[in-house]
Amino acid sequence: MFNDRLRDVAMQVESCLAEMLLPLGTAPVAEAMRYATQGGKRIRAFLVMESAALHGVSDAASVWAAAAVEALHAYSLVHDDLPCMDDDDLRRGQPTVHVKWDEATAVLVGDALQAMAFECLTRPELHPDPSIRLALVASLARASGAQGMVMGQALDIAAETSTESLSLDQITRLQALKTGALIGWSAEVGPVLAGDDPEPLRRYAGALGLAFQIADDILDVTGDAAKTGKRVGKDAEAGKATFVSLLGLNGARDRARSLVAEAEAALTPYGGKAEALREAARFVISREM
Repeated sequence: MFNDRLRDVAMQVESCLAEMLLPLGTAPVAEAMRYATQGGKRIRAFLVMESAALHGVSDAASVWAAAAVEALHAYSLVHDDLPCMDDDDLRRGQPTVHVKWDEATAVLVGDALQAMAFECLTRPELHPDPSIRLALVASLARASGAQGMVMGQALDIAAETSTESLSLDQITRLQALKTGALIGWSAEVGPVLAGDDPEPLRRYAGALGLAFQIADDILDVTGDAAKTGKRVGKDAEAGKATFVSLLGLNGARDRARSLVAEAEAALTPYGGKAEALREAARFVISREM
């Protein structure tokens, strides 16, 4: 169920992104935007569209929010890979944007993808009520800016030069912002579009986002670049405090499993209709088990 739905979501989102990018022609920045939005797991898009389907919202509507979060996520990766940030040369198994083009193009690509994300949320196909579309614009701005992802990135950068290692609570807060904020926004799109209570999916996404990051930390230790599509071992090289460095490999795995159980429990009000979301929670840690 989950894998089929994930593939279906990816196809719909890629079609939507292609439609948004079509008017831009073949300028280098447009080609680099297409390149940056290719591939990836599309977990955030899946959460958008599955949470929407759970609340009776059609794919034709929710795909615009799914495309928005994937465009914004792609922008964050392009900028995160820059030499002044994480300085990565490999992403999704391909050269990063600044390597394939140049740093200036990568900066502009990220800027343009961020703008395009919010443009997607203004589409009337998403919801007939402009106030609902505006609510999603505002909440995505909070989740991606200095109240969310950007603040998490800033805390991460500051930790790299700090003389004191982060505590477990500090890492948890950092990752709840850097990774969890967009995952949380994605899961809450469905109830927002339907005018329903987002609390169960908020709890689900909080646990899921943290499990996702712990799995990434584990992959940085146990994975290989051929499988992950990006460089591994970076955290240890940089001396960064991670869930693995603080909890140990087995402790991190146990914590991830516990969080998945929390995520599944949060879906109890939805019964069997939420099975694909339960599978998604199990998927995020199956990448490293």
